[in-house]
Amino acid sequence: MEFVLGAIVLVIVFGSFVTIAQGFVGVVTMFGKYQRVMYTGLNFKIPILEKIERRVSVQNSSLELEFQAITSDQANVGFKAMLLYAVLNQQEETIKNVAFKFQSPGDFMRALVRSVEGAVRSFVATKRQSEILGLRKELVDEVKYQLDTNLEEWGYHLIDLQINDIIFDQVIMESMARVVASANSRAAAENEGQALLITRTKQAEAEGRAIQIAAEAQREASRLQGQGVAQFREEMAKGVRQSISEMTQAGLDPSFLLFFMWTEAIKHFAEQGKGNVIFLDGSVEGMEGQMKHMMGLSSLKTTAAIARAAASGMPPR
Repeated sequence: MEFVLGAIVLVIVFGSFVTIAQGFVGVVTMFGKYQRVMYTGLNFKIPILEKIERRVSVQNSSLELEFQAITSDQANVGFKAMLLYAVLNQQEETIKNVAFKFQSPGDFMRALVRSVEGAVRSFVATKRQSEILGLRKELVDEVKYQLDTNLEEWGYHLIDLQINDIIFDQVIMESMARVVASANSRAAAENEGQALLITRTKQAEAEGRAIQIAAEAQREASRLQGQGVAQFREEMAKGVRQSISEMTQAGLDPSFLLFFMWTEAIKHFAEQGKGNVIFLDGSVEGMEGQMKHMMGLSSLKTTAAIARAAASGMPPR
């Protein structure tokens, strides 16, 4: 009898203490009714009467999801997502919601998954398939906004939602690839056209500049050539005038200068001809005829000079 009593006492004593592991909160009930919360460490409970109904994890939990949605243009889109959530806090009211809002943890998981899928599908249904890839962040923000209120009522909060993959039907993927390829081809053609236009423009500018430079060089050369011819004639006139003056002072007939010029011309033709055939009358009569022609030209020029001087009222030079 004493042995039985001792055993009962030991059971009562050891049953009065319970340990709650790190990262968990214990929910205590008495006769099926919520009684209180036990936190991490060694806790006391009324043996036989009180019961640890559930140990609630306060650590972060993750859930991987795969589901499909339909866009406004009837394109089927597959999603792979990762959901990160946790108990909102360790306050008693929050723990009661976590422990008793759902009949079992499995029911909570089903409600969470369906809520996420519903939020994603309602968002995707308003968008075209071409817009989905560029709205990943907006999609996550919309799901978080719709889930926050419900999760808080259940005692949880959503830490993060990541859309890991967005999958379209093979036909849509191929059509999108063709669209991207055609857009790239068009961009490449436009770039090549712009490059060709720039190249030809630069070539035209260079050719125009070259023509302009050549024309300016030719004009400058012509100007310098004209100046050279004018200076040559001026120097020749000075030389002839000086020669005539010296011959006059020496008492010689200035017409001898024409003879010298004639003989110098023949000598120059002979030295510089380089095989060209030039017919000249080298006889005395021919020379005499040439002399008369040149003297006649000289007298005509003198008469014209006198006429111009008379018309202008200036003495002839």
